[in-house]
Amino acid sequence: MHRRTFLTSTLGVALATALRSAPAGRRPRIVLRSSWQTINIGDVGHTPGVLRLLEEHIPQADLFLWPSTVADGVEEMLRRRFPRLVITKDRTVINDCDFLLHGSGPYLTAHRDIADWKQNVRKPYGVYGITMAAAGDPGLRIMRNNGLDEATRGLLNGASFVFLRDSVSLGVVRAAGVTAPVIEFGPDGAFAADVRNDAAATAFLRAHGLEEGKFLCCIPNLRNAPYWEIKPGYAFDEAKHRRNEEMKEHDHAPLRDAICAVVRQTGLKILVCPEDATQMKSGRELLVDPLPADVKPRVVWREKFWLTDEAISTYTRSAGLFGSEMHSPIMCVGHGVPAIVCRFVEQTTKGFMWRDIGLGDWLFDLDRDADRARLTATVLALAKDPAAARAKTAKARAYVQQRQRETMAIVAREAPSRG
Repeated sequence: MHRRTFLTSTLGVALATALRSAPAGRRPRIVLRSSWQTINIGDVGHTPGVLRLLEEHIPQADLFLWPSTVADGVEEMLRRRFPRLVITKDRTVINDCDFLLHGSGPYLTAHRDIADWKQNVRKPYGVYGITMAAAGDPGLRIMRNNGLDEATRGLLNGASFVFLRDSVSLGVVRAAGVTAPVIEFGPDGAFAADVRNDAAATAFLRAHGLEEGKFLCCIPNLRNAPYWEIKPGYAFDEAKHRRNEEMKEHDHAPLRDAICAVVRQTGLKILVCPEDATQMKSGRELLVDPLPADVKPRVVWREKFWLTDEAISTYTRSAGLFGSEMHSPIMCVGHGVPAIVCRFVEQTTKGFMWRDIGLGDWLFDLDRDADRARLTATVLALAKDPAAARAKTAKARAYVQQRQRETMAIVAREAPSRG
């Protein structure tokens, strides 16, 4: 993928055409299909990120959110940031919108809703920043032998544009012969998330002796999220549990080694925090409790889950982040904060976007011994030379912002103002 050779007519031409068809006398309406779940701050973060881009680049449009769920304080957080946003599951209201935008996710998450929109509403739609390649996860049933099933191919064919958030997915979609007019790289929506809760973050840091710029964040992750521990009615999966048990020490020992090195060789502390609501438990069990006695006093464990706004406000006060999740690093880089990503085969290929934005040497495959062996040195380098780490991050962030402008600028120029 050549970074600067993208079609200049991206989503703008298609979406502008759709918005021109808005009934006279009212503003054009865009409905964002997003907000997949609330137990993962990344799934929460997709939504405010894309809403922010739409708000900034298409101010003449009214924005509607069609969520799966905005429970657990997420709706209140979104309304504080986007007071004019309409949040609805009313299909009459939704179907009256002029364009449907499918937000970021691990695949075409709302494929049933897209199919209904295509068949029954018959208005334009587009796909913004998804993954469409599974790297060993049989749970993504929509994938077939690293290709696309016919139903998915048909939905992507009918889209005005398809933006993939990693180059592996981009290759899969192109190789499958998808015929959408535009098929290009488009950053994950969470890069643009700017919800904040500075008061909560400041209070937490003060209560736990963490000073701005003097701590790193670290996030644990099991091979399979054990949602059976926190979701009522979610069936226990013996095979996934067994895999978690088999790999938990293998995956977390390198993170502990990095924690120890940072504490012993720098003046920084460590905050062990979650991206997913199952990770407070694993953070304590696999990262904090086994630490040596000389290290543990300088490591803070976040016991309670948080929302995306408090997490972003915390990350922006840190010196950086490392760990085995994706969207906390995305939100860090979106705010100029250095972030190192660890991944493994059970995940989708979203991690490879770190290569796509110029941070390939901050991407670690925990299934490769060579990557595991170099993690500590890389985390230490980030901690010891924060200026260089932030400069590296700034370059990646600038590229992401360039792509955001490229995918939204024509929309802002082309979409008419009605009202």
